[in-house]
Amino acid sequence: MRLPSEIIRDKRDGKELSAEDIRSFVEGLTSGQVTDYQATAFLMAVYFQRMSFSETAALTQAMLASGERYDFAKLEGVFVDKHSTGGIGDKVSLILAPLAAACGLKVPMMSGRGLGHSGGTLDKLDAIPGYRHDLSRERFEQILAEVGCSIIGQSARMAPADKKLYALRDVTATVECIPLICGSILSKKLAEGAQGLLLDVKTGSGAFMPTPARARELARWLVKVATKLGLPARAVVTDMSQPLGYSVGNALEVIESVEILKGERLLCPEGKPPGTPLERCSADLKELTIALCAHMLEIGKKVKNLAEGRRLAHARLADGSAWKRFQEMVRAHGGDASALDRVERMGLAPRTVSWNAKKKGFLAKMDAREIGLLLVELGGGRKRAEDRVDPGVGFVFHRKLGSRVIVGDPLVTVYAPASLDLAPLEARFHAAIKYAASRPSLPKLILDAAAK
Repeated sequence: MRLPSEIIRDKRDGKELSAEDIRSFVEGLTSGQVTDYQATAFLMAVYFQRMSFSETAALTQAMLASGERYDFAKLEGVFVDKHSTGGIGDKVSLILAPLAAACGLKVPMMSGRGLGHSGGTLDKLDAIPGYRHDLSRERFEQILAEVGCSIIGQSARMAPADKKLYALRDVTATVECIPLICGSILSKKLAEGAQGLLLDVKTGSGAFMPTPARARELARWLVKVATKLGLPARAVVTDMSQPLGYSVGNALEVIESVEILKGERLLCPEGKPPGTPLERCSADLKELTIALCAHMLEIGKKVKNLAEGRRLAHARLADGSAWKRFQEMVRAHGGDASALDRVERMGLAPRTVSWNAKKKGFLAKMDAREIGLLLVELGGGRKRAEDRVDPGVGFVFHRKLGSRVIVGDPLVTVYAPASLDLAPLEARFHAAIKYAASRPSLPKLILDAAAK
């Protein structure tokens, strides 16, 4: 094994690393021979010098080999998972996993915590009282067999090298790097035993790949590396130029997901919320979830085409099957499913403040990344790896891009800690919003239908 410092030096200088160098470095990281500061230097070198396709495949393989793999050969069913590259208000997994299960797939979903400005599915599930994502392998398989879907966290034994690098990337500004994203996502998906994978690659101001060109590049790399390592994969490129749905914040996003699964309004049960009805603000979330479910069903050969998949997904959402699966999954994970019907049980922050429009016109642009960073300032994300996340803080949006507003119209309701000074955060929020005199053209929700 070469010294870690020599491997870091070579990558710093733009040299291509051999598969053996990458394997030995990852093994050293797993065993503790490679320190966190050396791993950070390696991440920064890769961020600036990037990696070739061969290096990226070797990194993914080495991270996969650092831990155990699940094998569902003894279980019946077709196992298909979905992964999002992350965004603001992206709570799709909470709806999609039980929906796809209700449509006949098995969904083994291993999720992570928030990275940088984007939220994490595990942080959202932490808002459900009692929900456990640190399950044994046996219990994970049992839930998949009985319920059809299970959302868990990364165990200490599964891709442990990724678990270390994931935490370091979050706090060292090395998230937006295609080889590192590929290695992190695919090592976990290969380890979890999925037989097919759908990748939702985000683009826009709230995504790690802000331009469509970069998002398409990441989509191609993910599919190419996954295929090389034996995992059939498909990628779609979707818009993240504004928060998805109406909520940003862990408990609020669970509430919105439950609303879609139940077809009922929970957040404002005694009257209308200010501004645009929240049902309209959730339309993009519902549309995207249905579309992604159709792709998963086609990958798993449960339907002949995407149109049939969309019809099936709509039907299972409408008849309550997906909601029933979600409740079953929450109970199987030790969660209190009764809390899902009662907003007061979700631990929302005690203080609510409305931030209102400063100008007349149409909402033309929104810096979604800044919204994610504002959530971190509220306590809903991490500045350091060890930070505790407050699940009750966040934003409820009453207007989306393209909405017409006048001065004083409510744009967002903020759920905040009682003692936090919100004035500087409100100023940043208004700076993140742009107005236009005429209604702007909006980006399509799904830019590329599929990259195979």
